[in-house]
Amino acid sequence: MTKIEENAAGRPRLPDWLRLKLPSSDTFFQTRSLLIDLRLHTVCESAKCPNHWECWSKGTATFMIAGDRCTRACGFCAVTTAKPFALEMDEPSRVAEATRRMKLKHVVITAVARDDLADGGADHFRRTIEAVREANPGIVIEVLVPDFLEKENAIDCVLSANPEIFNHNLETVRRLTPTVRSRATYDRSLNVLAKVKAKRGDKTYTKSGLMLGLGETEEELFESMQDLRAVGCDILTLGQYLQPTLKHLPVVEFIHPAAFANYKEVAEKMGFSHVASGPMVRSSYHAEEFQLRRSNAAA
Repeated sequence: MTKIEENAAGRPRLPDWLRLKLPSSDTFFQTRSLLIDLRLHTVCESAKCPNHWECWSKGTATFMIAGDRCTRACGFCAVTTAKPFALEMDEPSRVAEATRRMKLKHVVITAVARDDLADGGADHFRRTIEAVREANPGIVIEVLVPDFLEKENAIDCVLSANPEIFNHNLETVRRLTPTVRSRATYDRSLNVLAKVKAKRGDKTYTKSGLMLGLGETEEELFESMQDLRAVGCDILTLGQYLQPTLKHLPVVEFIHPAAFANYKEVAEKMGFSHVASGPMVRSSYHAEEFQLRRSNAAA
C-alpha cells in the first residue's frame, strides 16, 4: 500500500505517477469553444475528470446529456446533485453537430441519473444516438448509462437505437457499494448488463468499469471481475479513484502502475475482449482504442 500523505490544503499528496503535465494545445481551446458554442455539457468538466486537458487537446470529449444536475448523490462523484431542469429537446441535434464538427469516429454519450423521469432519460439517449448517426454516418456510438432502476422498457428504448457499445459501470466491489454509490445496487448493475447481453448477444458490446483505491481487497476486485464476466461483460476499465473535493470519499490507497498491469493480465485471462487498466484510466478514456483493435483484428 502507498502511504497517503496530505499537502498543506489537506488534500492527498499525489504520487509521481499521478502528476500530470498540462498540455498547451490550440485544439484544447478549439474544443472548449465548440462546446460553449453548442451549449453542451461534458462529463469531463462536470465530474472534474483529470484527463480532460489531454482529451480536449486531442479533440475528443464525452458528452453528458440530460443536463448537469443529478438526482443521486454518489460519494465519489463531483456532478451536482439537485432537482434537474427539463430536458432540452434540441440537445440531440447539438450533440450530433458537435460530433460532425469534431470529425469523431467514436463518441461516448453519457448522462446524469434522471430518476425524476419515468424512463430515466432513456428516450433522450435514443434520440441522441439517432441524431448522431444521421449526422455522422459510420461513427461508433458508445453509451455510458445509469441503471434506469433496471426498468426493462428503458433498457429496450436505448437498445432500439443500436449503440455499438453499452457501458454501465459497476464502480466498486460489492462490500463498498452502499457507501460509494447512491441508490444503485451491485446486483442491479450486474442485472442491467446481463439483460443487454441476453437481448443483443454479440450485436452489442457490453462494458463496465471499477475505481480502485477505495479500500477494496484484491480478492474482492477479482470477485467483481468474475461477476462481470459471468454476465457476459466484454470490456473492462480499471482506474485509480481520486477524491474530487474534500466533501467526497477519501482515497484509501494509491495503486501502483505495476499492480494495474497485473490486473490487466488477470482480466484478459478471465476472457474480457479488451481491458484498459492504469492509474489514469477512466470509463471513457481512450475509448476509441477498442474500436481500433477490433478493426485491426478484422482486417
